[in-house]
Amino acid sequence: MANPDLRSIIAHLDSVLTQYNRPGFDTDEAEDVRALTTRCIAVIERVAPVGSAYTRMADALAEEQEQEPANVWYLEQLIGVVRALREDYVGGFMRQVEELVHAGVFDDFLEMAGELLSKGYKDPAAVIGGSVLEEHLRKLAARANVPILSNDKPVKADQLNAELVKKEVYNVLEQKGVTTWLDLRNKAAHGHYGDYDLAHVDLMLQGVRNFVARYPA
Repeated sequence: MANPDLRSIIAHLDSVLTQYNRPGFDTDEAEDVRALTTRCIAVIERVAPVGSAYTRMADALAEEQEQEPANVWYLEQLIGVVRALREDYVGGFMRQVEELVHAGVFDDFLEMAGELLSKGYKDPAAVIGGSVLEEHLRKLAARANVPILSNDKPVKADQLNAELVKKEVYNVLEQKGVTTWLDLRNKAAHGHYGDYDLAHVDLMLQGVRNFVARYPA
């Protein structure tokens, strides 16, 4: 990441959020959605620390989005990342930005998810929480000598969950909790927003945080 002046960073982030919130912005216009999506990706790449929760979240969202010319869901999730990034800069949490590369990425993600949830953005919060869980399952699997790739493709999280129980990394009761959280994450990622509410996501984030603490990788 370059080292631009803090004011210019915040101004850049503000310009993206202002464009999204302006009265004339129309999510039904594919060209507008595509253009702002590109700006979101660009600003995250430009001002977020390399390897931080923000860039990793953007990468995870890119993998989740459906291959459409203008995906409103994808744009809305990116806006959530931009908003969280902006608030952390304004709040002074990014003064030592390079430290984030070495900090606990899971904590960064979960804090971001909690912040979004506190502002009512349950859907990106659920996606972020699920991404933390999936990454942790991969780390646990690697430690337990469970394959995380099959034919050069990532093994599904549900399969890793089952294999980790077979390896006695954790028990069946924990497996059921993980399955529930993965299901909620999938609902959020595929637009089934009415199937869960803020309370469900709050319980999910608490559960994932406790799970990561109980079973460190």
